[in-house]
Amino acid sequence: MNVGKDIAALKNMTVADLRTRYAGVFGEETRSRHKEFLVKRIAWRLQSLAEGDLSERARMRAAELARDADIRTSAPKIPAKADSDRTRVAELRVSPDTRVPMPGTQITRTYKGRTVDVMVLPNGFEYDGEVYRSLTAIAKAVTGTHWNGYHFFNLANGGGTNG
Repeated sequence: MNVGKDIAALKNMTVADLRTRYAGVFGEETRSRHKEFLVKRIAWRLQSLAEGDLSERARMRAAELARDADIRTSAPKIPAKADSDRTRVAELRVSPDTRVPMPGTQITRTYKGRTVDVMVLPNGFEYDGEVYRSLTAIAKAVTGTHWNGYHFFNLANGGGTNG
């Protein structure tokens, strides 16, 4: 049995062939259809069968380590009632970006002799009849290249609008 050749041949097999080989090597079907996983598992098993498994000493040491491990066998219980002294519920307040003007504001910028008008909406920005999620997306649509939207519209430092 040439393990090296067998393992090399696995890489050229189809998933169906690997599943058949897996069943032959392990003696049971596999649910996996992941080619790389099957190749690794079959290669491990072929090598293990050809060269032997772990030594008895290694098995004993692994069992010893497992006995000493603090392994949780069940999930922690959820307290029936939250302790009001330790648990506080508060509303999360997200402050709006101060660089963005209020909804309804018109932002105007001249770019290469062309006027770019953007309307600030409650959840986005309207430009040229389309709604965009960010000023950066509008700047890219206008220029064809990536721009920071706040810099493009001179809003980076809380600067005023041009319109």
